Amino acid sequence: MLDDATAAERRDPRSLKAIWTEHKAANPKQRIRDAAAALGVSEAELVATDLGTGTTRLQPRWKALIEAMPALGRVMALTRNEYCVHEKVGRYDQIHLNDQGGVTLDPEIDLRLFFGHWQHGFAVTEALEQGGQRHSLQFFDRDGLAVHKIYLKPESDVAAFHALVADFKAEDQGAAIAVTPVDPPAADRPDAEIDAAALNTRWRALQDTHDFFGMLRELKVGRVQSFRLVPDDLAQRVDKNAFSRGLELAAEAGLPVMIFVGSPGVIQIHTGPVATVKRMGPWQNVLDDGFNLHLREDGIESCWLVRKPTKDGIVTSLEIFDAAGQQIAWMFGKRKPGQVEDSAWPTLALKAVGAAG
Repeated sequence: MLDDATAAERRDPRSLKAIWTEHKAANPKQRIRDAAAALGVSEAELVATDLGTGTTRLQPRWKALIEAMPALGRVMALTRNEYCVHEKVGRYDQIHLNDQGGVTLDPEIDLRLFFGHWQHGFAVTEALEQGGQRHSLQFFDRDGLAVHKIYLKPESDVAAFHALVADFKAEDQGAAIAVTPVDPPAADRPDAEIDAAALNTRWRALQDTHDFFGMLRELKVGRVQSFRLVPDDLAQRVDKNAFSRGLELAAEAGLPVMIFVGSPGVIQIHTGPVATVKRMGPWQNVLDDGFNLHLREDGIESCWLVRKPTKDGIVTSLEIFDAAGQQIAWMFGKRKPGQVEDSAWPTLALKAVGAAG
């Protein structure tokens, strides 16, 4: 941490490039997100220091960019928040977007996109220590926080990547980048101001899990706050290790699950089994072909066992949150709308809760 440098000096592109080069040499294994935090700048600002030398600023044509992704073939999609990283290998396909966002519904790359949180985009080509290059597309919010990244795999179409970069290259390739703070989430209203009876009634009348967010918004209640205010048969706080234990039990049982992880601009979903679950230090990991998950368990403040009624029956989830009440990840049994929840999943979730406790 450069305590003797002013924020302005750190953010001058020429000074920052030199600082970043020195920091990388001293910390070759440190990830860029952690380096940005250590240097007191944003990740986007560090990426921008390499504009003109492997990095290209992209036009903010987010809809068209995602619609161009099928040409790259199989790639790795990465979405993360402070405490969880979600990586999926597959194709961008079944794309349904408007200018505000939308979805990709490929069985492997399954995303919910919110372009209001996409401010900066870069194509990045990095030299690898073992030789060769790594190509990626990286997207950031207006505060310089990464919201989504797309990495080429050996089987990806590199020629299509270069053609895409040429097509979407921005006119301005200067290294200066404007980052502005994102407003923090609004604080929950006091519990006493919440109509808990209406919340309970509305919750029990749900017909679709997708209606849950709208219900919370209409009642002006926070997500964790709502869990606290309903009876235990709807939401129950459980041991914060229950989510990790659920991963382990799902792997042991070979039970397919759905694992959601979100950044401000993307929710990324894995649907299918998990096989190799391995804890390393503070991280609980899924290390499978085509799907990796890295969960920093010491960032979990609370875990909840949640049940939502739908027209297809009860849908059960395990949901984890950080100390600020922000959702880290959430997990369901594998199902599609119109299908009844597999009874093996709520049984496993209850076992995870009991085993963790």
